[in-house]
Amino acid sequence: MEETKLQRNGGSLVILLINIWLLNLVESAEYTVGDDEEWNTGVNFLSWSEKYNFTVGDVLAFKYEKGEHNVYQVTEATYRSCNSSSGVLAKYESGKDEVNLTELGKYWFICDIAGHCLGGMRFVIDVNESSGTSNTDTTIPPPAKLNNVHAPKMWSMEIHVAFGVLVSFIS
Repeated sequence: MEETKLQRNGGSLVILLINIWLLNLVESAEYTVGDDEEWNTGVNFLSWSEKYNFTVGDVLAFKYEKGEHNVYQVTEATYRSCNSSSGVLAKYESGKDEVNLTELGKYWFICDIAGHCLGGMRFVIDVNESSGTSNTDTTIPPPAKLNNVHAPKMWSMEIHVAFGVLVSFIS
């Protein structure tokens, strides 16, 4: 019986799809907002947000006591005024909230509990492409603690391509 093209190339297609999936995993990271201090009053969130280069695909993890805080994703005007009567894009109140950074651009976050936003529980981040675009700050942040930032494995694209080529020669 003669092999069809799908049978001959099916393995290569599967390998290609696995490589694409792995590349997506490599390019994203999860950041605990506030690091060890988490999402609480008394934390310098401006300083925290400037330590990292956020890219599309990253995840912000907000950890706090449910009922003591919340997380509102807001417009710039709402961020500046700390008045959430308008300009609220999303509300999170579970105490274990994850926000996926799916688009390029600025994201503004506040805590809407009375006095918290004006007291400093707010920050803005600029999400860049995952191709390595960096913030204007060229300082390298200190190494992240494993329980706060799940840094991506640093496999290069070349390894994935070479693996795919090798497998296609074998199959």
